[in-house]
Amino acid sequence: MPRAKKLPKILTEDEQRRLLEQLNTRYASPHRNLCMIRLMLDAGLRVGEVVALRPEHVNMQTCKVVIREGKGSKDREVWIPSDLRDLIGEWMERRTDSQWLFPTRNGDQVPTRYMRSAVKRYARKAGVQEWEKVSPHTLRHSFATDFLNETKNLRLLQEILGHADISTTQIYTHVNNADIREAMSDFRQRRQTSQDREC
Repeated sequence: MPRAKKLPKILTEDEQRRLLEQLNTRYASPHRNLCMIRLMLDAGLRVGEVVALRPEHVNMQTCKVVIREGKGSKDREVWIPSDLRDLIGEWMERRTDSQWLFPTRNGDQVPTRYMRSAVKRYARKAGVQEWEKVSPHTLRHSFATDFLNETKNLRLLQEILGHADISTTQIYTHVNNADIREAMSDFRQRRQTSQDREC
């Protein structure tokens, strides 16, 4: 029997809030990092996709972000909240001139390993449980889980995440005991109501 994929850690809403609070936008690097982290947390981007973004990939009027040649060399589009669009707009006014949307001070592309280290550091400062397991993928996974719980739309999530096969997206489904208990309770109530009507 093949071994089931181990699901990565996800952050609760409170942990997400505490994590974001660690970044002080008065300073350039935390401002840049906050934009990048929110793109993973609010739009499900991979860390490699975030560091590869260019200014022309963000439409400031429509809040659309175009991911060019994501995993599998596929382009896709996502939409971000207006407050994140504004945060990115403020960043663009202070950033170093570069081909990259989120460059280093020297104008170079931010290494993905830097972001992995930064996310873990912010998680530790935020007091996130098992912070040593937190990575950029944790943010993407948290987005996917929250989106699916809210919309129940697996196909749409597949498009947002850029998965070629929906079976990949299915690892983002979480069914906890509370969900099962609530669903079974609702089912029994509906069935009992139906039986009462028949009587």
